[in-house]
Amino acid sequence: MKRIIATCVSGLLASTAAVTAWALDTSMDEANREHLKRAFPNLSITDFSETPLPGVYEVQAGEQIFYFSPQGYLFFGELWSKDGHNLTAESREALLSKAVGALPLDKAVRIGSGPHQVIEFTDPDCPHCRRVEKHLDGRADVTRYVFFYPLEALHPQARAKAQLILCAADREKALREVFAGRYDHQPIRLAAPCDADALLEEHLELARRLGVRGTPVLWVNGRQVSGADLARIDALLHRP
Repeated sequence: MKRIIATCVSGLLASTAAVTAWALDTSMDEANREHLKRAFPNLSITDFSETPLPGVYEVQAGEQIFYFSPQGYLFFGELWSKDGHNLTAESREALLSKAVGALPLDKAVRIGSGPHQVIEFTDPDCPHCRRVEKHLDGRADVTRYVFFYPLEALHPQARAKAQLILCAADREKALREVFAGRYDHQPIRLAAPCDADALLEEHLELARRLGVRGTPVLWVNGRQVSGADLARIDALLHRP
């Protein structure tokens, strides 16, 4: 009986020690987070977590990733593990995937109803975007969600063409016609009454939040593809 009681007491002490250690770690994390806030009051922190490097914390501030030392240093760079993993890139990809998963897809032009999801940020006058459109057009295994990011400095008519698509009664048909070049050599006239400015501005703001700087940018089944990388798109769609 004494041996059983001793075993129970030993187990209880071990559990208490584990809980105490966890509480201390949590308290320390919160203290360091508060230290960061005091040291850098203008930094908008969205997440704060330990890294495998003792004494260094990962800080997510919007789409940016920083590192913080409780000694009062905030630094930016790439953190690699000894086995060659870019921990910063992995965190950035996870952060971006989370943001993409929160996109309001009802604001996009939806094309198709297949099992594979493709989210696109595109420009109607971008030649690489047109290559992607031609490549994906008519695929029955894909559901596409198309957002517009017209690069007006390069393509002065791109904004008007995006508005034309967004104003159309049949957006899918209008998108195909625009990307096929139907309106390349004629004035763009929007069907009245139509004001797509607000929706297009929402598309632009979503692109900025995701760090989109050029087109096309796609997320194929949750994985990012930059540019008209048709081979990677096919690989992510599991095309033989």
